[in-house]
Amino acid sequence: MSEKITAFFASRRGIVLAGGVIGVLAPLLQRLGNPPNMGICVACFERDIAGALGLHRAAAVQYIRPEIIGFVLGSLVAALLFREFKARAGSAPIVRFVLGVFAMIGALAFLGCPWRALLRLAGGDLNALLGLAGLATGIAVGVQFLKSGYDLGRSYRTYTAVGWIMPLLMVGLLLLLIFRPQFSPDGPIFFSKSGPGSLHAPLLISLGVGMIIGFLAQRTRFCTMGAMRDVILMGDTHLISGVGALLAMAFVTNLLLGQIRVGFVAQPTAHSSHLWNFLGMMLAGLAFALAGGCPGRQLFLSGEGDGDAAVFVLGMIVGAGFSHNFALAGKPDMVVEGVVKVGGLTTAGMVAVLLGLVTCLAIGFTMRKAE
Repeated sequence: MSEKITAFFASRRGIVLAGGVIGVLAPLLQRLGNPPNMGICVACFERDIAGALGLHRAAAVQYIRPEIIGFVLGSLVAALLFREFKARAGSAPIVRFVLGVFAMIGALAFLGCPWRALLRLAGGDLNALLGLAGLATGIAVGVQFLKSGYDLGRSYRTYTAVGWIMPLLMVGLLLLLIFRPQFSPDGPIFFSKSGPGSLHAPLLISLGVGMIIGFLAQRTRFCTMGAMRDVILMGDTHLISGVGALLAMAFVTNLLLGQIRVGFVAQPTAHSSHLWNFLGMMLAGLAFALAGGCPGRQLFLSGEGDGDAAVFVLGMIVGAGFSHNFALAGKPDMVVEGVVKVGGLTTAGMVAVLLGLVTCLAIGFTMRKAE
């Protein structure tokens, strides 16, 4: 029976099922309380966790998101059931940490991860087209490095305890979310009273959805970066069919729920500064390609024992702290007295995105094996 289940999840039907489930559940989470066009966003949710822990003090984006916890724990359950939990580490961890930092800086310049780009498009936000174009461009550059011998080196089997560190950290976050301790006056744990961080679906529903997605994604190897990489590198459409299912089902679900508003300006938690939407996601896409997976995939890998993926995740969380402490994140469009004020990046944010592109290119050029 387990062999038949494994074969199903490895098939095109399996990856389409995983993408379709994400496409349905994300808009439902939005209806149940998550922010508009942000039913699920790995980058935004890790940013909220960073805020809740006090790594940044942007009061509007502070909440321990159960979905992120669920992704890791759901992947852990799947890996244990199918005997795929393997503790490994040692593949250039410091480089992966830096890539995680710049991946988050790029994603928050756009205001979303690849999943949110798809969900924003499914909700009518046309700025997502610029983000997805940038994502594809960054991944295409990364593919050229892969073709020319780029390699972070192999990971090695290690102590089983190493593979349990990220799942246990997630259990710790869950306990902090449930009990909400206050460690000092005016100190963490922080929870937003207004803004996107204050909008969330019920805890158990969010956790359950996260675990379902984590389970399915671990079995099917769902990854938006991997989908684009495989099309560009090999013309393989297996993973991209799951991404297409996500977009299609999210659009249909949004349509049924009345959650579609088509346009560029004043979209929910988004800006219409087209150049920086493109360049922000180009940076994120390049960092994902060099690290070997999108932010969701990194969480799923960390759940099955991959210590290197866990380092990337921690890099993204730290990157979220940098983004908000140093005003690097994008600012949404605003409507003031009926007039749209276009958001975008500060000068510091623009410099950070360009610095990230230079850094990622340097990593790509210098970490290639000799012919």
